[in-house]
Amino acid sequence: MELQGTVKKISETQTFASGFQKREMVILTQEQYPQPINIEFLSDKINLLDTISEGENVKVGINIRGREWVSPQGETKYFNSITGWRIEKVMDNGNEPTQASSQQSAAPVSNENPFAGDEDDDLPF
Repeated sequence: MELQGTVKKISETQTFASGFQKREMVILTQEQYPQPINIEFLSDKINLLDTISEGENVKVGINIRGREWVSPQGETKYFNSITGWRIEKVMDNGNEPTQASSQQSAAPVSNENPFAGDEDDDLPF
């Protein structure tokens, strides 16, 4: 899967007692209702964020992972995480993502009323 958006925040690398490392990035999606999405980069993938800066538009290859956890009281909970494995900068030309703009330009927009010539009104009200 892929997510595209503007980099809102890049965190510092976190190193745990086991030697495991992770680094997080938040991107703000580019849609009608933008969403801040937290993406984790793990172990050898944390270096991918070294060339990225806040404010840049990026496309991120992601995996969605889930896990189950049972509390000491026996209650089962489920957690999801989004893990990044690839990142590329996207040129900012002021438009929506490339696919959306090419689809929009393919269909001409008409301001004419398509029903202007219909005099046979069969509506019951």
